[in-house]
Amino acid sequence: MCTRYIAPETGDIERHWHVGARDGQRWPREIFPGYQGPFIRRARDSTEFERDLVVGVWGLIPWFAKERKLKFPTANARSEELAAKASYKHPWARGQRCIVPAESFFEPCWETGRHVPWRFRRADGQPWGLAGLWNTWVDPQTGEVVESYTLLTLNADAHPLMRRMHRPDPKRPPELQDKRSVVPIALADTDRWLAAPRDEAAQLVQLAPAEDFEATAAG
Repeated sequence: MCTRYIAPETGDIERHWHVGARDGQRWPREIFPGYQGPFIRRARDSTEFERDLVVGVWGLIPWFAKERKLKFPTANARSEELAAKASYKHPWARGQRCIVPAESFFEPCWETGRHVPWRFRRADGQPWGLAGLWNTWVDPQTGEVVESYTLLTLNADAHPLMRRMHRPDPKRPPELQDKRSVVPIALADTDRWLAAPRDEAAQLVQLAPAEDFEATAAG
């Protein structure tokens, strides 16, 4: 599961995805669950298809939440469970998909027997566009409107690079560890991911080939 990434600068997002930031939008470069981060979705207030750059909480707040602070983690969502998981099934069914821009992201490698963070950039130097879901939640006590999002993950037990990440479970065989990876969406597939019918969008939920990654130990 990914719990740390670096968000691109505003200008880099605008140029790469051809989407403009709203006035006053700000976010930290290094983002952890619970932080404010940028994501791109299909504009809600336009009759035509447009991309919208939004800032929200990393950690999706589902419609049934009684309060903003949840008792369970929602920064990552297993792609295999989207249609059934209570927190994600409505956003998935409604097509509330988003792209989360990331300059790089971090995962822990345990091959030495200890936690060593690795940093993952794109080999071509471009930013990642990570698959996500978003939701808009209204605080029942205050009426505050809160935007939030989650990153999709996919089983990576067979991936030559991502299967090396995360602490191994000694009770499971190597091929059934359920190692997880984020899901990159190619720039050319951005609008398909944001606006295509659900079954078509589901075909984009795939792991990137190992040669797309530049992976280095971050210390």
